[in-house]
Amino acid sequence: MQEAIFSRMRWVTVGLALVAALVVFQLVRIQFGSDTGYFRDLGAEVSQQPREFAPARGRIFDRDDELLATNDVQYEVGINPNFVIAPDQVTRVLAEALGKPESEIEAAVASNDRYVLVARPVTAEVGEYIKRASATDGINLNGVSLTPIAHRAYPGGVLGAGTLGFVGYNQLNNQVGYYGVEGFYNDLLSGKSVQGIEQLVPFDTQPNPVPAQGADLVLTIDRDIQFLVEGILKDAVTRYGAQSGTIVVMDPKTGEILAMASNPSFDPNNYGVSPLPEPLNSGVTGQYEPGSTFKVLTMAAALDSGLVNPNSPFNDSGVIEVGGAQIRNWDGGAWGAVDMTGCMRHSLNVCMAYLSTSMGANTFYDYMRSFGIGSKTNVDLSAESPGHLKIPGDPDWFDSDLGTNAFGQGVAVTPLQLLTAIGAVANDGVMMQPHILKEVRNGDASHTTSIQPLGQPITADTARTLSAMLATSLETGEAQDALVPGYRIAGKTGTASIPVPGGYDETQTIASFVGWGPIDDPKFLVLVRLDRPSASIWGSETAAPTFGVLARRLVVLMQIPPDDVRVQMAAAQP
Repeated sequence: MQEAIFSRMRWVTVGLALVAALVVFQLVRIQFGSDTGYFRDLGAEVSQQPREFAPARGRIFDRDDELLATNDVQYEVGINPNFVIAPDQVTRVLAEALGKPESEIEAAVASNDRYVLVARPVTAEVGEYIKRASATDGINLNGVSLTPIAHRAYPGGVLGAGTLGFVGYNQLNNQVGYYGVEGFYNDLLSGKSVQGIEQLVPFDTQPNPVPAQGADLVLTIDRDIQFLVEGILKDAVTRYGAQSGTIVVMDPKTGEILAMASNPSFDPNNYGVSPLPEPLNSGVTGQYEPGSTFKVLTMAAALDSGLVNPNSPFNDSGVIEVGGAQIRNWDGGAWGAVDMTGCMRHSLNVCMAYLSTSMGANTFYDYMRSFGIGSKTNVDLSAESPGHLKIPGDPDWFDSDLGTNAFGQGVAVTPLQLLTAIGAVANDGVMMQPHILKEVRNGDASHTTSIQPLGQPITADTARTLSAMLATSLETGEAQDALVPGYRIAGKTGTASIPVPGGYDETQTIASFVGWGPIDDPKFLVLVRLDRPSASIWGSETAAPTFGVLARRLVVLMQIPPDDVRVQMAAAQP
């Protein structure tokens, strides 16, 4: 009996030894044998996942390389449930850091998915909090993934917000530019995503491969001028009780936009905090009836067509009939014998209607279309509006429109569209393509935007003649607050009643001013628009003084010598 027991024990021992040997053999085979690749691949499959890596978004600079838009770090917080060792600790820390219910984190931890997105994006502060918790003794956050992601940041806050636009996230959680430069140049700024492998190591996820950063953009915007313009516009809106306002500053010789401001504005760093203003960038989207500023184009057409010259006489009776409609002057008065400069000085509606009807519809509207009225300028900014110009043959055009269109009634423009057209008068008859991009920098390569003319609607002689007429009318008219001591400035006021069903509300206006200088060598072209000013409805009492304040600051900021100094400097040159 005893011998049988010992025999059975020997067989058990031998069996156990065989099992142990088999286990060791299998371990060796797994580590070193032919199946090594299989098991290694299996481990890699568990600890890695394919992922699309988006590149860092390109930065945006002003013309002097001052930073307007950049990236800072935010994080995507995720959980890899298979790697979680301390679910209670993970739940507690993430719920506290993210402000989420613990039940939501518990559900993520218990998921059968290899990766669960918990929050995106979270601030750098939240990310650092999670990192510190992970480094704390007794806290095990294995399985928590903290992936850095680029976040758009605007160092100037509201500065240039309407022009820059902002960056948000689409349904795929990818960054997308909206409005302005961010929207128009989104593809360039975004760069190209790459497919790679994400290593699921907490707090240490690195793109593989690393995608190339999106292109950097250098704008024509001058940060200092932009800052100046926004401050003056904000003050004007407050001072004159306006509902909103717009200022655009352009170089008439190049079409470069030096500043573009809308008020009210917003902070693109926190665009979701309050409703965005409408329109977001009134310089390119805010269509309006321009009123008397449009008379610059009517007079340009009349001079260029040979119909009149500056000294041509006109007897203003105070009323003219066009297409069955009676047109009167803004003040209801009759100014008697005047010349064409007097027509501009006193801003006579009757005179403008006389000019447009004398030219005839075909000639008048041909000139307006050559100035780009009714068409987009094709500026490189998102959501540009085309304005509206009715012409004979359109169902909404009437014979009376030939008279009213001449003084900016019944026609719609954007501030940039009108500024571009009047820029031809400031620039010897040549109308330049407005643009905001100066240079693209993509890695080691760069491309500078070329200067492009849009056309020449009037001759150089016409442009110079009209500039001198507008300077004289400004110096002797009612908008002398727009003048700059030591500099000859050309300009025109505008006061447009706001259309309402059945006519116009004479108590509500859009007050505006367009001016440039110095007229012999223009360095700036400016449009000021104030919507519904309550202090005064007149452009001469609101928009013109605003232009004057800005222009007097611009000549200093842009280091433009006074006229007499420039004459002396020119005479001294060999």
